[in-house]
Parts: sequence; structure tokens; C-alpha cells
Amino acid sequence: MALSGLDIYKLLPKTNCRECGFATCLAFAMQLAKKVVSLEKCPFVSEEAKKILEASSQLPIKLITLGVGDDKLEIGNEAVLFRHEEKFHHPCGIGFIIDDNLKDIQISERLNKIKQLNFERVGQELKVNLVAIRSNSDEKSFVAAVKLVLNSTSLPIALMSNNALILRPALELVKDKKVLIYQANKNNFKELAQLALEFKAVLAVQDADLVGLSELTQEISKIAPVDLLLDTGKKLISEKIWDLTQLRRQALKKSNRSLGYPSVVVIEEDDPYEEAIEAATYISKYAGLVLIKGVEAWQSLSLLTLRQNIFTDPQKPLQIEPKLYPVGHAGKSSPVLVTTNFSLSYYTVLSEVEASKVPAYILSIDTEGMSVLTAWAAEKFTPGKISDSLNQFGVEDMVSHKNLIIPGYVAMISGELEETSGWKITVGPKEAAGLPSFLKNLS
Repeated sequence: MALSGLDIYKLLPKTNCRECGFATCLAFAMQLAKKVVSLEKCPFVSEEAKKILEASSQLPIKLITLGVGDDKLEIGNEAVLFRHEEKFHHPCGIGFIIDDNLKDIQISERLNKIKQLNFERVGQELKVNLVAIRSNSDEKSFVAAVKLVLNSTSLPIALMSNNALILRPALELVKDKKVLIYQANKNNFKELAQLALEFKAVLAVQDADLVGLSELTQEISKIAPVDLLLDTGKKLISEKIWDLTQLRRQALKKSNRSLGYPSVVVIEEDDPYEEAIEAATYISKYAGLVLIKGVEAWQSLSLLTLRQNIFTDPQKPLQIEPKLYPVGHAGKSSPVLVTTNFSLSYYTVLSEVEASKVPAYILSIDTEGMSVLTAWAAEKFTPGKISDSLNQFGVEDMVSHKNLIIPGYVAMISGELEETSGWKITVGPKEAAGLPSFLKNLS
């Protein structure tokens, strides 16, 4: 559990030597508690105090890495129950299950669909994270399916089997890939823990009961220091949400290190709509990794959009660089529209301007990531700031006119803006959806 500033002060030498850059040890301790500075700045702290402080600084849910390279997936390392308390750091992973008893062409088709599940939304790339191969037949079929996946994707891989004999030859193929072994239980945990240690893999541990799960992770820790994911098995959605919440609370509020690992959920739902709804539920609260069978674009896009919204820092709105953006083949006579640098506002306007087929310029004003009305209310979207931006980004040099289109919701600033900027102001539609027809009818 994190220590307070006073707790940290008690462990410091209390010499007030100022070697750390602070006037007193107490001031240094307060900054340590806020994680503003590192302990290394104190040259006289004892080794015993270092151990205590390092242990207290560890986040209650361990950071687990799956895969290698640019496509690696990091989950865990969370410190709060609710996003507004700070933020969630590592988005829930989304993976897809491929059964090894499918024909090669069926596996290839699924892999090709998974490759295409990359999207862009409000300037961010949204992508899926993992491919899981599930053993339903024999060792030969499992190894063949793993080879197909290896040749088709660089995404992290999960091997789904509780049989160590089937897992070993597949692990030989992916020994440098930091794969997930799914899953160990009270009957096979010794064999699978040794495999995870040997191949440097992450091990998913399953028990329907949280007490049993805690005991199992402790037993595995005695055998091998391997990274773990937690699973409570197939349950009703309400029961699963209870489990996921209690796992989070045990780690965060009770400092239960035996349950301080991310969770993994496997969804066994044949209806694709029900599958997507169930996956969305677990992404919301509090899965670290969700595995589904459906590989349709509409499923993934809805889940990725939800994940993006949940794991965006609530204290730092998504924003773009404030500047003048050309749309299409914008030229001297093209209209100029103004909006804020809130990503959702900008990309909504952009998509509607593109839909109109009218080449134009969009002037993005620095409103610290606020939307139009919010920025206006906070005095971030003012005639003065808009006028300054027109000059800063040389808009007058880009067009042969001095006509500016502002959002309909801030029509009240049009008169003052004309006086301040010297530009003729046209009030556009309130909603971006009205821009196509507005631009086409613009004389």
C-alpha cells in the first residue's frame, strides 16, 4: 500500500542536508508521496528504508506483458477502482479464439478478418490485440494451427489447453513470443507453472472461488516466479461482474497480493450480438483481457470504441494540434470554418466537410481540448482567441477572401468577432450534420 508523506519522512535520515534539492527531508518526503521525484535523489537513505519504500511504491495490480515488439499488449498496473479518481492506465486487451479443429482455409479466413480489424477514430488508431488457438483435437492439429497463426500475424498469442503434453511442442514454436498459456487449475498447475517458467510465458490461473484462486496463485508462486492472469471460469454475467469487481477490490483496497493480477475472461456465446454485449460488459468492469470468437468488423469497432472512451484520461481530453487544416483540394476561394481542437469536435466537422465534397479549410482553435459550447462558457473560444489564431496561422495568406464560418451555437459572438478580426462572419449550422447542405448552398 502506498505510504503517506509523513510515513515516508519517518524512513528518511532527517538530516535536512539539501542534497536532494529540497530544503528539508519533510518537503522531499511529500514530493516522494506525490511521485514527483525519485528516491535516488537522497544519498543517505538506508538500504532497509529503500526496500520498504520500493515495496510500497509497487502498484497493487501487477503489470503483465504479452507478446513482443510494437504489437505487445500491456495490461494491469491499475491503481483505482473508478476512472474519475485518477485514470485507467492500460486498456483491456481484445483477443479472438481460433479452434484447431477448423480446416486450414477456415483458420486463414478468420486470420485475414482479424488483420483488417484496425480502425481510426478521432485521430487515434484502434486495433485488436491477441489471437488465441484453442485445442479441441490432438497435438498435431494444435501445432499446425499455431504455425498458421505464426505465419499470418505479429499479434501476441495465447495457447488454450490444460494438457502439458499438447502445449509443449506448440510452446517450442513460440518460445520467444511471451505467450499466454490458458489455463492452469488445481489439477495441473504444477506442470503448467514449470512450462510457463521454462518458456517465459504468462500463465492464466482458473478457480471458480476467489479463495481457491488466491490459494492457487500462492502455490504457483512457491513453484516458479511466473506472471499470472486470473480467471473464475464460466458464470452468469452478474456473477462474473461480481468476481471481477471483488478481484479489483481485493487488490486495491485490501492489498491482497495473491489476487493482484489482471483478469482474463473467455466468452462462450454463439449469438454474435450477445457476445458483443457480454464483452462490452467485461471491458467496462474490470477485465484485463477478453477473448471472443466473433471476428466481424461491427463487433470489434463497437468494442474498441467503448474501450477508447473508458481508457481515455478524463482529466486530459483528446485534442489535436491547433492549426489550419486543408480539406480536399482547398484553394484561394475555399471557405474557412472554425472549430475547437477537441478531437471529437474536429473529426466530426472534418467528416461532414469531406462528405460535402466542397474543398475547404478548418481552423482549429486551442481550447485545451474543450468542445465548442464548453470552451465558449470557459472563455477559451472567444473573438480574441479566434482573431489571434487567424493571424498566427496566416489564414489571410491562404485565401483570397475574408469570410469566416463559425458554429451556430456561438452565433452570439459574431458581431464582436467581426469587429475584432476584420473578417466577415457567417453563422453556420448548430450541428455538424448540417454542414454538407450548408456548404453546397454557400454562395
